[in-house]
Amino acid sequence: MIRINIDKLYRFEHKAEPCSIGFPIPAGALTTTDNICLYAGGMRLPLQSKATARYKDGSVKFVFLRFLADIPAYKGMTVDCDLNGSAEGAAIPFNPVTVTELADGLRIESGADSGLCIDLKNGSDSIFEQITAGNRTYGKDVFEGPVLNEKGQNGTYTLRTGTWKVIENGPVCAIAAVKGSHTAADTEKKIDFELRLTAWAGKPWIEAAYRIINTDDAPLHINSLRYELHLDHPEGARTCVANSNYGTSYSVSEEGETITKTIDADWIMQEANEHFCEVFHGTFFADVTGKNDGIAATIFQAHQNFPKALEADRNGIQIMLVPEGAGEVIMQSGMAREQKFLLHFHDAEETLESLNDRSIVYQMPNRPYVSPEVMKESGVWPRIFADKSDFTVEQALISRGDGHCRAYGMLNFGDGYDSNYTAQGRGNGKLVWVNNEYDYPHACALLFARTGVTRFLDYVIASATHWMDVDVCHYHKDPMFLGGQWEHTAGHVINGRQLCSHQWVEGLLDYYHFTGDERGLETAIGIGHNVQRLLDTPAFAKVGEANARETGWALRTLTALYLETHDESWLAKCERIVNDFRVWEETYGHWMAPYTDNTLIRVPFMIAVAVGSLMRYYNVFPNEELKAMILRQVDDLIENCYVKEWGLFYYKELPTLNRLGNNTLLLEALTYAYDLSGDPKYLTYGIETFKNAMEDRQGYSSTKRKVEDTVLVGNASAKIFAQSMIPLSIYYRALAESDIDYR
Repeated sequence: MIRINIDKLYRFEHKAEPCSIGFPIPAGALTTTDNICLYAGGMRLPLQSKATARYKDGSVKFVFLRFLADIPAYKGMTVDCDLNGSAEGAAIPFNPVTVTELADGLRIESGADSGLCIDLKNGSDSIFEQITAGNRTYGKDVFEGPVLNEKGQNGTYTLRTGTWKVIENGPVCAIAAVKGSHTAADTEKKIDFELRLTAWAGKPWIEAAYRIINTDDAPLHINSLRYELHLDHPEGARTCVANSNYGTSYSVSEEGETITKTIDADWIMQEANEHFCEVFHGTFFADVTGKNDGIAATIFQAHQNFPKALEADRNGIQIMLVPEGAGEVIMQSGMAREQKFLLHFHDAEETLESLNDRSIVYQMPNRPYVSPEVMKESGVWPRIFADKSDFTVEQALISRGDGHCRAYGMLNFGDGYDSNYTAQGRGNGKLVWVNNEYDYPHACALLFARTGVTRFLDYVIASATHWMDVDVCHYHKDPMFLGGQWEHTAGHVINGRQLCSHQWVEGLLDYYHFTGDERGLETAIGIGHNVQRLLDTPAFAKVGEANARETGWALRTLTALYLETHDESWLAKCERIVNDFRVWEETYGHWMAPYTDNTLIRVPFMIAVAVGSLMRYYNVFPNEELKAMILRQVDDLIENCYVKEWGLFYYKELPTLNRLGNNTLLLEALTYAYDLSGDPKYLTYGIETFKNAMEDRQGYSSTKRKVEDTVLVGNASAKIFAQSMIPLSIYYRALAESDIDYR
């Protein structure tokens, strides 16, 4: 039996609240998810389950559950998960959500409790063909868009959907998806989009997740992007646009007058807010309620993804995903970005307070979680769990996790800039975005697993969704670039490069396991294929021409994909990289990297990357020769790069570069040497680096400034935490095992 926790959050009770959770299972413990049962208060809960990963023996590695729970007012609760239940005990009755394939589309029905029935048609110029909610039917003419308008000669585009497909088919949650295009008038220019609709059992609301993709060679200068609900209330209506920060501010007209609110950079600069914005900033919804019915629309994370606007009048609602005149949104070629909104169909008696409650819960849903002990016992994570607990260490890790720069803006939220890269001029005077360098989402996922603090899961979701959209190439006339991740650069992709050393996948896989969104896996596989193509280029034809970081990160990526999929096609390049390291050592004596035209030097942190990646491969395919090679390279680092007087490793092996370093990746290499040899002497060389890292706490900052198309909060690059989470946690685990006094 596994205990699922839901922390206290809202002061109102929420009946049959949709919840979801993903967590790992020990190898061999579960072969199918069909027998899983959830219990709360002695009752069996409505449940929908799937395995998102399996071990090589076929047993379940990660399970993802969707369920409905009665969450009490301002109280936490627990749910018991029986992995091999027999469906004993009384079940909570509910009307399941279903998806039915029609001759020319799909029908989603949310169950008798909501009366919500949604018809979707293939090849349509509208998302919805018809929606029935209660006693009211809304025809196709009610729904328009999304309508794309581009600055310049192309103007307004027309929309056409493709063929709808079922992603999930209940009973708790249903998801349907479609691909389509916006076409410019009198031209052949097309801008693609993807759309996902999510409905829940018994609920009168549906989420639309719209992802626009610039499938043109030129940048797309969006003038406006809007979705419209045409509602005719000649007799009058209550109109409202509401925005919250701490309390919600309502602008209301009982006569159906037009109300508009816009969130732009100036709004964000002037609005005091102390929330961790990945978790919550505020809510933003519009409502039109007539004599018999009403519709409310909430934009998800509108503040974080500004510019956004809402307008409500007696004739309907305008959901402006990019409002005209509220700031520039320029999507570079191959860039995508998903924006989401909730349509809530309700009766005329629904109060604004009730609509506001649902809107806020949509922004900040309950995040069920399992304990760190469950995470540890699964055996799927790196060895980040220490048997002892030092408050100073725990506090430092959490401080590093929270202390990154936040960036507001539709194309920037979920990423951060790097002040050093920017100051070095790498962006030609523009901000240089780190593009989730060193796999920031994976670091957050590990901290979530290690602590059970749910905001780190929100960090995973915000950063991974940005990464999948903005930092990955979705279109390019040269297929070499497709699916690849861009290296840190200005504007996320401008003059960008794709390198083996700047492409990761583990955080995307974590995102998939925690959210059930299969696009995380798909994006990771696309990155893996890009890395494979890069390894076939002339740059990697000669052993030693590329530094240890390049092939090291590639090995880490490909090994992770093999572990995820068990597809042996990922191993061909892995085996080649491992052999390259053998030849490299034989040729140069050690892993030396070219620097000037006539020098070969040791670069400690790059060698540490290679050691870390080889260790991941060794954990899957252990052998004595590989173990010995790893230990030789760590010994060489200690002999040639460790400055005994200061207890630190230097930066690079040249007189001009051998300043003292503090790169925590060295701790990872030292820890693996300890794990392989059992000799605690390796840990002693990292004590000063570890102590310095514990004292270097960034902390959360609320200082804001407007730069280019973003509002920045704080300065610390997210790559600091991304690079250090694994080294610090596994090194501390090793210190605790060996009883070394590091203080």
